[in-house]
Amino acid sequence: MKFIVNSTALLRELQKLNSVISSNNTLPILDNFLFEINGGNMAVTASDLEVTMKVAISVESEVDGRITIPARILIDTLKTFSNQPLTFVIDLTNYSIEIISELGNYKLSGNNADEFPKSPTLTNSSSTFFKSEILHNAINKTLFASGNDDLRPVMSGVYCELSPEQVTFVATDAHKLVKHSRNDLSSDKTASLILPKKPLTILKNNIVDGIDVKLDFNDTNALFSFENNTIICRLIDGKYPNYDAVIPKENPNKLTIETSLLLSSIKRISIYANKTTHQIRLKVAGSELQISSEDLDFSNKADERLPCHYEGEDIEIGFNSKFVIDMLNNIGSNKISLEMSAPNRAGIILPLDGTVEGENTLMLVMPVMLNN
Repeated sequence: MKFIVNSTALLRELQKLNSVISSNNTLPILDNFLFEINGGNMAVTASDLEVTMKVAISVESEVDGRITIPARILIDTLKTFSNQPLTFVIDLTNYSIEIISELGNYKLSGNNADEFPKSPTLTNSSSTFFKSEILHNAINKTLFASGNDDLRPVMSGVYCELSPEQVTFVATDAHKLVKHSRNDLSSDKTASLILPKKPLTILKNNIVDGIDVKLDFNDTNALFSFENNTIICRLIDGKYPNYDAVIPKENPNKLTIETSLLLSSIKRISIYANKTTHQIRLKVAGSELQISSEDLDFSNKADERLPCHYEGEDIEIGFNSKFVIDMLNNIGSNKISLEMSAPNRAGIILPLDGTVEGENTLMLVMPVMLNN
């Protein structure tokens, strides 16, 4: 087995795949890339059993074959090369690999490709298409709000509701929630799936604007296809919580403010907050918002007053500053509306600009009890 490939092109594709490989694989073979040449076309695969990614790479080859090559040593080697052709000569009887560059030879050992786990195949699947920009935006808006609790695995991913009218993405960790809907997306089939965090992160990092992303899915797996890449993942099994039930419908107290002004203020004030609760206090009266925090253990205290537009009764409410900062960093709007009903009810953050027609984003943050 022999093939010639451009070093820069190979490194670029392998670095994509490297994000799939886990640092603590249960099977040693998963620390390898699977190389497969068939009819002059080469496909390279990486897997951690939950997520499998495959890329197609252009090579010169006249012989078909399959082998696995250790990922770390191969990537470390490729990083040191300038842009040049590399020749890989592989002996499939003992799985020895020789890489020939312009300056020398490098030998390493591979493994039998038959030991590499087979990629899952989707049967009885449905499919839909997304514009890459829309999908990238949806992942950015929601993924940060998903949880990390092993006891509640359904909350560790992004819930995707497909229907002929719209597609809705939801993420929550029970403290914060994001609901992102697109009326300009639709699916022939009504379905719901919970997509894990890792494949969505890999997908977000690898899709570029202006392409179509195809999603195939069944009851157990999802497959994303774009350009010369495929990502297949196991869906999270379980029933997603009724997120609409926790979104307050009546929020008569509405505050409008510039996002950057509010964000920079909360970042400063949170420095002085308790390092366990991260609690900040928002007090709104008239057209003035007062933000304050204190850490009694260290006698730390800070407060600022910001101009805002406000409709409603005077209110004092507490939030975890980390959650609010996360939301303001990801909302993608120059101006936001913070809607509240009572100090013990969730606050709703809505973007007032930066969205396109058919796009609706709602961010919810649960309050924390204030110590008066």
